[in-house]
Amino acid sequence: MSAVNREAVVSGRRRASPQEERTGVMWWLGQIVSWLILLSVLAVAAVMIVVPRVGGATAYTVLTGSMEPGMPPGSLAVVRPVDPAHLRTGDVITYQLRSGEPAVVTHRIVGVGATTRGELRFTTRGDANSAEDPPVQPEQIRGRLWYQMPWLGYVNTALTGSQRQWLSVAIAAGLFGYAALMLGSAWRERRERSRQS
Repeated sequence: MSAVNREAVVSGRRRASPQEERTGVMWWLGQIVSWLILLSVLAVAAVMIVVPRVGGATAYTVLTGSMEPGMPPGSLAVVRPVDPAHLRTGDVITYQLRSGEPAVVTHRIVGVGATTRGELRFTTRGDANSAEDPPVQPEQIRGRLWYQMPWLGYVNTALTGSQRQWLSVAIAAGLFGYAALMLGSAWRERRERSRQS
């Protein structure tokens, strides 16, 4: 009896074939985990970069607790431009604190009114605040809340505009690479099967 056969007899087990290794519990677990990671990365990229860009929206990070509990600090608020005439009480908007300046806040409209000359004015307040904000003019409004996601604002704040672009390219390259790897693996497996037949 050869040394290899003696070892097989002593250990009481045989070595799994490549086909069996690809269908075992660990192989399936690895496949599931890798697909979950891939889908999670895709979902984050879509929510933060792709969907806002395609929808003409802007992503902002909620920095304070004024909109808690619905939008805690670190939430990503994605805002789409809107005609101020279409805004109603209850809408959540992002507006400039001072017209023409970059600082913005995201609060809920609690009242819509007009000046004596018929110009729209919006009264806003954070959901967690007891006091109303100063009146908001239509030109201050950056948009209405489209959707929001908890925690992703921290990632949004950490990335600059150019880093987001590089991240988009890296994710796309990673997806194409992963697809090529899966196709190559399937092609090799098919080739092995045809040799064994």
